[in-house]
Amino acid sequence: MTGTATGSGVVPMFDLAGKVALVTGGNGGIGLGMARGLAQAGADVVIWGQNPDKTARAEAELTALGGRVQARRVDVTDEQAVNEGVAAALAEFGRLDFVAANAGTGAGGGPFHDITQSDWRALMTVNLDSVMWLFRAACRHMTDRAAAGDPGGSLLVSSSIAALNSPPMNQAYAASKAGVIAMIKSIAVEYGRHGIRANAVLPGFVRSDLSQALQEAEKFNDRVIRGRVPLGRWGEPEDFAGLAVYLASDMSRFHTGDALVLDGALTIT
Repeated sequence: MTGTATGSGVVPMFDLAGKVALVTGGNGGIGLGMARGLAQAGADVVIWGQNPDKTARAEAELTALGGRVQARRVDVTDEQAVNEGVAAALAEFGRLDFVAANAGTGAGGGPFHDITQSDWRALMTVNLDSVMWLFRAACRHMTDRAAAGDPGGSLLVSSSIAALNSPPMNQAYAASKAGVIAMIKSIAVEYGRHGIRANAVLPGFVRSDLSQALQEAEKFNDRVIRGRVPLGRWGEPEDFAGLAVYLASDMSRFHTGDALVLDGALTIT
């Protein structure tokens, strides 16, 4: 798809050349799918991950796409590590235009009355607190840039359809994923005057390391994936590349405060 004409030809509508994107959990699954799309569109990409081998493979793959890549081991449950990771990205690239808080943990499951305080806090730290720390640092940078005459920026958080469909025995997970939607909408309202946009994506069932057990469960595939998902398949990491590119690009400059569902129409069935 093409965009405005220039003296040298036609500029692609979703050209991200000159933009810098940071994706947490960017070494696999949805995060890597986003990072691939961003790199292919011309962005310089920063990825965070915990597994050194996965991160190294992802870094090599993204580098081969032609852009600059910074891969860093960051524990998003550590506030200082998050702040240091953002500082390292800014030190190398000088700016952040798109920040995707994608790192998270899956639902443990089990009766609500058996949830322990430590289990609740551990999940909230990964899925909710880490998002606040990351976006707080990103908003500081983007507002400083706006004050210097360079407004703009885009934030994206990976939520889940669990925030909508009230799954039993997953209350902590559902609460954390609903919480980031409320957070992102409030950020959109507060920071719109700086040209900063903020949105959430709510994935359905997507192939990743976290969903490996369900992928191998034939009964689940029959009853849910083929039985209830209208598109009749699992989501793939690459299904999230286009959304990331769109929200990182200037083509989405009026799109903010939204919660976009990508689940093959499962939620509405």
